[in-house]
Amino acid sequence: MPALPSPRHAHKLAAAVLATAAAVALTACQDGKTTGSGNPSSAATSHSAGSDTASSGGDTAGGSQNTGGSTGSNRRPTAARSAASADNSSNRCAATSMRMRLGAPDAGAGNIRYALVLTNSGKQSCTLRGYPGVSLLAGDGQTIGKPAAREGGAGTAVTLAPGSSAHAVLHTLNEGLKGSGCWKGADLVQAFPPGSKESMTARTSGLKVCGNEFTVTAIAPGAAG
Repeated sequence: MPALPSPRHAHKLAAAVLATAAAVALTACQDGKTTGSGNPSSAATSHSAGSDTASSGGDTAGGSQNTGGSTGSNRRPTAARSAASADNSSNRCAATSMRMRLGAPDAGAGNIRYALVLTNSGKQSCTLRGYPGVSLLAGDGQTIGKPAAREGGAGTAVTLAPGSSAHAVLHTLNEGLKGSGCWKGADLVQAFPPGSKESMTARTSGLKVCGNEFTVTAIAPGAAG
């Protein structure tokens, strides 16, 4: 018959068994990948990835538009952009290197015209050719009416040195000249330069299309208006 262990030896054996059991329990807990708050670490990883995706995808479809001639990227094509002339020349003027303003109204014989002036604010010469795509916006960015239709010939390429300007002419009618009434007054003019995927905006006060007549000419040299 084997000898029984001494009380001191039995105490050591019991302590060893308890330590082993605690180690096994801790290993099982770690294998379950639980955090101190009891939430699976995979859930935390998923939340982090979702937050990164939300941060990187925060651009709006319409893009940003800073008044006074700054540009905004437009990831979704708009009617005004579609109305702009195509221009694939390598040195065409980009919206990011120009500023835009709207001239004072020139009224006469029932017509009202505004010069839409584009100025090269970059450090290199560039060219513009064709029609800008132009639309009117309310203060909240909502489009008013429809984009300007093209008026007149397509013109020729206009080269702009740094600081030089070109213009297109917006045309509408005096109120009451035609029976279709007037659109809501605009707060902003939005324009896509020929070939550009980015828009520019300029403030306006009092520009109101009447008689459903809203047209734009091709780009011409100088800052008329």
